[in-house]
Amino acid sequence: MTLLEPSRVDSWKALPAEQLASYEDPALVTRVLQQLAGRPPLVHPGESDRLTRYLADASRGRRFVLQAGDCAELFSECTVQDITDKFKIILQMSLLIFYGLRKPVVRIGRIAGQFAKPRSSDMERIGGVELPSYRGDLINGFPFTPEDRRHDPLRMLTAYDCSVQTLNWLRSLNDSGFADVRHPEMWALSYRNEREAPRFYLDLADRVREANRFLELVGGGNQEFMSRVDVFTSHEALHLDYETALTRRMPETGGRLYNLGAHFLWLGDRTRQPDGAHVEYLRSIANPIGMKVGPDADPAEVVEIARRLNPDNTPGRLTLITRMGVAKAKSRVKRLAAAVHKAGLVVTWSCDPMHGNNIRTRLGTKTRSFDDILAELKLTEESHRAAGGQLHGVHLELTGSDVTECTGGAVGPSEEGLARNYRTHCDPRLNYFQSMEIATLIADHF
Repeated sequence: MTLLEPSRVDSWKALPAEQLASYEDPALVTRVLQQLAGRPPLVHPGESDRLTRYLADASRGRRFVLQAGDCAELFSECTVQDITDKFKIILQMSLLIFYGLRKPVVRIGRIAGQFAKPRSSDMERIGGVELPSYRGDLINGFPFTPEDRRHDPLRMLTAYDCSVQTLNWLRSLNDSGFADVRHPEMWALSYRNEREAPRFYLDLADRVREANRFLELVGGGNQEFMSRVDVFTSHEALHLDYETALTRRMPETGGRLYNLGAHFLWLGDRTRQPDGAHVEYLRSIANPIGMKVGPDADPAEVVEIARRLNPDNTPGRLTLITRMGVAKAKSRVKRLAAAVHKAGLVVTWSCDPMHGNNIRTRLGTKTRSFDDILAELKLTEESHRAAGGQLHGVHLELTGSDVTECTGGAVGPSEEGLARNYRTHCDPRLNYFQSMEIATLIADHF
């Protein structure tokens, strides 16, 4: 890949940047960044290179990409149970998709670093009081107080520590055989009241058992295949000072720069300026990267940015993640796919059916409709197929917990039921059963 020289990792600082933190104490920021730069990497560059190869396979239709996890991770949820639940839901979804599509699934978690979120406004007003918007635990706190909403550089150290703890537990689970299909108790489904379980739940339980038997069959006696899985980490490359501090040139990389805070980084729809700081930073690293593309994106501009991010047109290097909204998905995806194909770009296509489908209920609660999410996913897949290509993956915001944040699905809440367990600090997430239903429908529809 044609990448920037290592000495230019901070060249983004000379360019306009959106969505960055505003700190009051520059000297403290410098000390924090120096500490981060001296701490051990979270991931190894060889793991990121392996992910690039897997994504290249996906771009050829040989694998399917499941990228999923929290909208924004919370420091308070850096616990054994929360991390285990996220790992479990990604494993179970990937098993169902693998069983249905008969192709390997690339698992990428929005985990171990997804602590920052872009916001449409710098300030938030409640009851006549105006304070800085919540930008994720990496930047400030959620409680609506001046102290919590202050941008605090020390939070970067906490984010690093939580990412380390999350990765350590994920690797421990993997090494201990948590993903082993020969131990179905690790995969046990549960429902609040088994006697009232809906038909979908019973069908889902049967699907999991069938998928387990299938995986045992194709795995044969290969213990490594049966007991361990690859789960890669990802987050949005938003807070560039933090990302730069975790960017290193390791001896084994042949002079290439890697962000060693995650395997995969993505460029957000709000920071997708061709001559902006975020594009400049991302084009300097050798990690596989993604680019979110919303309905207002100019296809010619997307092609221009794609060429900057992947000048050698290396397969697996760039994933385009469309997030159009159900009303615009069909026309916008078709137009974008045509422009990318005409330009001769090699990309991995993924669909984020979540971000374009935010709505407000009559009571003002932010939610998403399961039907809209599923409809955008189907429309996107059909649009790629009609254009002679195919959709290679899906990008979802979800949790392994029994939250009530998105309406609909076979066992999902109505608008009136959202208040039962509405926990998100940012965007609504699919709960456990909605996530599993999506995985089943992907396997069937694709």
